[in-house]
Amino acid sequence: MSAPDTPKTLYDKVWDAHVVVTREDGESLLWIDRHFVHEGSHHAFNTLKSRGAKVTRPDLTFGIADHYVPTRGRATMAGADPSIAGMVEKLTANCAANDVHIFGLTDPRQGIVHVVGPEQGLTLPGLTMVCGDSHTSTHGAFGAMAFGIGASEVAHVLLTQTIWQRKSKRMRVTVDGALAPGVSAKDIALSFIARVGADGARGHAIEYAGSAVRGLSMEGRLTLCNLSIESGGRLGMVAPDQTTVDYVRGRPMAPQGAVFDAAAELWLSLASDADAAFDREVVLAGADIVPVVTWGISPEDALPVTGTVPDPASISDEARAAHVRSALDYMGLTPGMKLEQVPVDRVFIGSCTNARIEDLRAAAAVLAGRKARVPGLVSPGSSLVKRQAEEEGLDRIFADAGLEWVESGCSMCVGMNGDLVPPGERCASTTNRNFRGRQGPGARTHIMSPAMVAAAAVTGHLTDPRPLLHGRPLETQGA
Repeated sequence: MSAPDTPKTLYDKVWDAHVVVTREDGESLLWIDRHFVHEGSHHAFNTLKSRGAKVTRPDLTFGIADHYVPTRGRATMAGADPSIAGMVEKLTANCAANDVHIFGLTDPRQGIVHVVGPEQGLTLPGLTMVCGDSHTSTHGAFGAMAFGIGASEVAHVLLTQTIWQRKSKRMRVTVDGALAPGVSAKDIALSFIARVGADGARGHAIEYAGSAVRGLSMEGRLTLCNLSIESGGRLGMVAPDQTTVDYVRGRPMAPQGAVFDAAAELWLSLASDADAAFDREVVLAGADIVPVVTWGISPEDALPVTGTVPDPASISDEARAAHVRSALDYMGLTPGMKLEQVPVDRVFIGSCTNARIEDLRAAAAVLAGRKARVPGLVSPGSSLVKRQAEEEGLDRIFADAGLEWVESGCSMCVGMNGDLVPPGERCASTTNRNFRGRQGPGARTHIMSPAMVAAAAVTGHLTDPRPLLHGRPLETQGA
């Protein structure tokens, strides 16, 4: 814990407010305010069953079907893999047996856990939040301390509503200056990851600050915090401000009335003290950030889309050069090739990173009145996002362009539900990981913003989206 009179970061303040006890070895037992479980949590529930135990705080636990759920034929589960259908059924049964609220397949609020939490008002500033999914850091956009946990830790939280953790170091990433039109939060995140590397923030809790971050919508901040994990960070956070309060106000499961007003006053005080110390500082200039795309097999393998494929022969660090050679071999790319000449075979718009309404609007701004040259899939982040997109006519824009409009779920991001990229094909994707085989065995993934994915769909190759957005309403371009 921090000394009482020591200037504190946002992370320090939330951490200190949740410490139950600290052991001599430095680990602290933290109280957990929100615990999300999904289909993959059945092992943890089995641990409870083996002990004859129940979930200790079912009122603070929420089940969400998202990782393995089909995006087609959902009503009948027709054609779904029996093992997947079984996992969904187990989640439903486990939640029912423990009086846990579940957003199941028939719930009109169903969606990806990291989309549903914020839109339902379950994600609030100053909370501790955990889930058996690494991208739980997404919720840090609200000033929550949110992080992924392993299967045994899921069981521990179900049994005790607490978890043992060692406090992380603190990193601040400051992005000042206005972003140019067509540049998004995804571009900020990939620029940061390319700067520090996939392990550059290992062992750190990241706080994003600066005028460019404050200028982002909540959707943009969610994208930024989501990708904290790809830099090796334990979690990402943005200090709450009026944008945060305005987003939370009126959400179904958020505080209401006078209670909300009192909470909002507290939330707005959750900021790092002016003289708080960080273990590492990283500074980016918003004006220097341009549309970025990955070319290799790690999120750190990212460059401006106007750049060229790197040449390992020009890299003095042999370990890095070996990585580049291996990445280019897997991705089927040639050193010096212009990134905008790299063809794509299909596109995917979805995932907990970029499947909110703002993301869909950004893609639709590029696609409106145009045809896709390659096939693609669009999976909204939740059933509510899907309904809103349909009310705005975005689904018709995607369909008219030639892309498939499906139900919400993790879908092609992780390839657990049958939505896969065929072996050897190249996919322009709004997801968060481009590891070997992430979207299917032999799949080649390029991660980028929704606008850039839409641009790739229109041209059939990696493309700077800015020319295609010229003259179109800026409010539809995303943040």
